[in-house]
Amino acid sequence: MNWINLGEVFYIVHRSAGRTAAYATVNDVRSRVILDLASPARVLEAAAIKAAHPLAFADAFAIATAQAHDAVLLTGDPEILGCDGEWRAEDLR
Repeated sequence: MNWINLGEVFYIVHRSAGRTAAYATVNDVRSRVILDLASPARVLEAAAIKAAHPLAFADAFAIATAQAHDAVLLTGDPEILGCDGEWRAEDLR
């Protein structure tokens, strides 16, 4: 996972359950996964994915991170799952 997508988790939880719950969720996730920084290379990889597909930029970061680790992207995001891209994704819905 990357910090861009953890930021998404934070703001979604913050909106629905408040700041304290958002920080608790971030701490929980941080204890379970290795987080990637948004390096210049990863930013450009995500931008290339975004240029080629109708996705949110943060979704492109998730894809670029999974590809960099030769991993399957676990997601319930219909934009990612509905795209015909060169990445592996598993539908969690």
